[in-house]
Amino acid sequence: MSRTRTSPRRTEPATWVLCPSCATPYYGKRWAELLRVCAECGHHDRLTAWQRLEQLSDPGHLELLDSAPLPDDPLGFVDTRPYPERLAEARDRTGLDEAVLCARIRVLGTPAIAAVMDFGFMGGSLGSAVGERITAAAETALAERVPLLLVTASGGARMQEGALSLMQMARTSIALEQLNAAGILTASLITDPTYGGVAASFAAATDVVVAEPGARMGFAGRRVIEQTIRQQLPPGFQTAEFLAERGFVDLVVPRSGLRRALGKLLAVGAAAADESRRPPLRSGDPGVGDPDLLPEPAPWDQVRGARDLDRPTALDYFAQIFEDFQELRGDRLSGDCPSVVAGTAWLDGRPVIAIGQQKGHDPAELRDRNFGMPAPAGYRKAARLMRLADKLGLPVVALVDTPGAYPGAAAEEQGQAFAIAENLRLMAALRVPVVTAVIGEGGSGGALALAVADRVLMFSGATYSVISPEGCAAILWNAPEAAAEAAAALGLTARDLLRHGIVEAVIPEPPGGTGADPALAADRLGAAIRHHLGELVERPPEAFPADRHRRFRALGAR
Repeated sequence: MSRTRTSPRRTEPATWVLCPSCATPYYGKRWAELLRVCAECGHHDRLTAWQRLEQLSDPGHLELLDSAPLPDDPLGFVDTRPYPERLAEARDRTGLDEAVLCARIRVLGTPAIAAVMDFGFMGGSLGSAVGERITAAAETALAERVPLLLVTASGGARMQEGALSLMQMARTSIALEQLNAAGILTASLITDPTYGGVAASFAAATDVVVAEPGARMGFAGRRVIEQTIRQQLPPGFQTAEFLAERGFVDLVVPRSGLRRALGKLLAVGAAAADESRRPPLRSGDPGVGDPDLLPEPAPWDQVRGARDLDRPTALDYFAQIFEDFQELRGDRLSGDCPSVVAGTAWLDGRPVIAIGQQKGHDPAELRDRNFGMPAPAGYRKAARLMRLADKLGLPVVALVDTPGAYPGAAAEEQGQAFAIAENLRLMAALRVPVVTAVIGEGGSGGALALAVADRVLMFSGATYSVISPEGCAAILWNAPEAAAEAAAALGLTARDLLRHGIVEAVIPEPPGGTGADPALAADRLGAAIRHHLGELVERPPEAFPADRHRRFRALGAR
């Protein structure tokens, strides 16, 4: 495909440059080597669209897409100057003909279509030409079945085009929905600043949202908000870090790490869209399927063993079983719950979505992870990643290890019951294989919210119960000290659960438990996951909801 008439203004770096944030001086070539990021204060200076494309794409793999010309002045708009004069000035200053460049690129070998905005062209404003080019880029990604990467930098809609500019929000959003329906990965890279109609349309509508440190994003800008509500906003308001804490951004990545982070994400999307890139899983050990082959442990001892802080956590297993786990954060609604970890990973060359409930190995980590008790944001994050798995056709692997969902007032205010209920319904309908393994505690609905699966496995020393023994003893015995008696009555051991058909297979633990030999435990868990996924991945998508219905329909009916 031929290049457009767009050409960059290539200038030699100035002899000396001052960091715009802290005024640290840099020799011009050193500033370029640092990718225009200050080594003192971490400020990420703005890049042109050309600079961004050249930094992200593999050398020799950057080809601009053709761009159809559009009318320059649909309204005959004049403010202090005619709109065509402003366009001509922007074109002369930047060497671009509009505020976005669209290209076919490769990132770490993975093909993608990129649409990169340039704030230097009329503040990166969203007009008809920008909307047309982003829409056309999405259509190209759809036709070629490759991921779409959007790099945003914008002050918002282009006022000189009136409601036509407003319509570009809908136009681009519809284009993204077509990619969604087709199972094509979309990702946005938020750079500073991203505001208005761009923030409220395609920038926020992608599967994965990545941001540079300090990048600001919002519908209304800080000055507008402060003038409207007549209040001083806090430092860091609307920054990438602010948004990540509130669950709206998956990753905040320094510029030096962007190629790797985006390359990993795009590789998952490319493999998902290409069935030839899904090799068979290695055969593994299915575990024990006959309850009579399992020892009959003392239930209370098993409860205490399942809570042992030496047991490997979900992140420990992700590191040993999968290749290249990349954590994605946020529920896109209220926050990010550290008790649930989720992201993309590779298993024997196949991309998967991995989700786990995370505890810790010491009191400090347990506090940081809320003792493995998820808040609603954790379940909603898991749901978001499961929807992505369903869209891309990726298997889901879930690891359960929780005393139960967090029972605090804030969790109830945020809809804990609704979040769990939504996960149960969502998992029932997923059109991809789901394998869940209980690796420690499986506590109540907080565990089941990740266990409406095609296959449920558990370690021989794990537990899975409707309530904790302490809770059961307090309610039914009216005596918390009766916890051991309650544990025996609840039928929470692997032997009991296998006999009732609640789990399909039990994974024998190493002598002394999983904490005594974490590597062997990971080998056995990985083998079981491979075995069961290997049996499931060849099934047609429509089979999974029906099979899950039959599986759970039978539980408790015999």
